Amino acid sequence: MTFLNRLENAWTTSGSLLQVGLDPDPQRFPRELQGQPDAIFQFCRAIVDATAEFACSFKPQIAYFAAHRAEDQLEALCRHIRDTYPDRPIVMDAKRGDIGSTAENYAREAFERYNADALTVSPYMGLDSIEPYLAWSDRGVIVLCRTSNPGGSDLQFLKMEDGQPLYLHVAGLVADKWNSAGQCGLVVGATFPNELAAVRARIGDAVPLLVPGIGAQGGDVTATVRAGANKAGAGMMINSSRAILYASGGDDWRDAAAIAARGLRDEINAVR
Repeated sequence: MTFLNRLENAWTTSGSLLQVGLDPDPQRFPRELQGQPDAIFQFCRAIVDATAEFACSFKPQIAYFAAHRAEDQLEALCRHIRDTYPDRPIVMDAKRGDIGSTAENYAREAFERYNADALTVSPYMGLDSIEPYLAWSDRGVIVLCRTSNPGGSDLQFLKMEDGQPLYLHVAGLVADKWNSAGQCGLVVGATFPNELAAVRARIGDAVPLLVPGIGAQGGDVTATVRAGANKAGAGMMINSSRAILYASGGDDWRDAAAIAARGLRDEINAVR
């Protein structure tokens, strides 16, 4: 089954567009996990178990694991998701961007070592930096387009010769030229609903969007869904990380994460 098949199935079976981001910060872990050698795995596994019924997918951020030499815990987490929630795609957030054999090895890391369904990548170095990922024809390649951070405007708003901003040029490249296997998506931030709507208009309904910026970054749910959903009322993975992971620092942290995920799922669905 391809990434897009799995994602479309997840939208249907979960009744959700919510993606839970897994950005573990040991300094914010509850007391019961402090000092545990596998605390990152234990924390993320508990979050996954608490939120899986409300989510369409999970997005581990690789830097949060690598910075603590916890790649083995990330492997274990991906196995847990695969074994326990096989219908929930794993989107590895790594924002890779390089060419040749380096990109080939980044692809192997994501798709073999972690068995991720999709990977975030940067388009800045052009098609030959994307092709090694496209060679995995059943896996998703999620290309940075209009990112949620304020500094993204430094480059993404630069005008091309035809007058369109760079981020829309990237959207067009992905939709029209790079999406050879039909498994590409785009990252577009919820913090810019007008640009989100422009991207959806440019790419049509088939290309999925990964939408960060809801929750801690201040993106508006109603504006996001109205701007980015396709005609079927789907087409998006609306990511929330910190607002769910750290909904409580007390002993009720598992329940608080579930409540936060359910509430955000319901808020999204009310707009759909």
